Amino acid sequence: MANFIFNDSVQIEAGNVRLIGDLAVPENAKGLVIFSHGSGSSRLSSRNRFVADHLQRSRFATLLFDLLTEEEDQRQENRFDIQLLTTRLIDAVNWVQHQEHVQNLRIGLFGASTGAASAISAAAALGADIIGAVVSRGGRPDLANEVLADVQTPTLLIVGGLDEEVLELNKRAQDQMLCLKDLEIVPDATHLFEEPGALEMAAQLATDWFRKYLEPGKQHPLRER
Repeated sequence: MANFIFNDSVQIEAGNVRLIGDLAVPENAKGLVIFSHGSGSSRLSSRNRFVADHLQRSRFATLLFDLLTEEEDQRQENRFDIQLLTTRLIDAVNWVQHQEHVQNLRIGLFGASTGAASAISAAAALGADIIGAVVSRGGRPDLANEVLADVQTPTLLIVGGLDEEVLELNKRAQDQMLCLKDLEIVPDATHLFEEPGALEMAAQLATDWFRKYLEPGKQHPLRER
């Protein structure tokens, strides 16, 4: 179990609203991973919290936050407004850069389902100097088609082997990306990774990717050679 120097709820200023988040910072943190949840979910997503706990035990700080206010979440179209969600994610990145416990940590983004599109879009907008790594779990990178070729940040796409439609979408997205990227298939897993051991495997794949690209002192090319 990780020992934390900070582990509490926070309020993130995003334009004219305040968003609720949970920030956990282990001692001697290696980096910070910000989560972007899928439509209909929230910072309380049990799957994302499982991955966050796995990252914390590997000494990564995590920020899970609600990308929409309660009022905004009542409107179904907001849950699929990738531009709005991307803006909120960028606001969260800007916020953490001014927080004493995490401002010097390299930042990674973890997106699940539709949240992967906002994570990829935010990485494209902010660049690899700010976003060091992206991981998508069961994601919809196709919803960020217009910016896929602009992403410079090393990106890992994790998909369940039985999630056939999403797997095909991820393969197409991978082909469009020019950055360092990889596609990992979790055998016999469906979209929600509910099968025994599936989410554990996804969490370990994500942790290994963030270890590779977020830990201090590691230098990597940004594009495939």
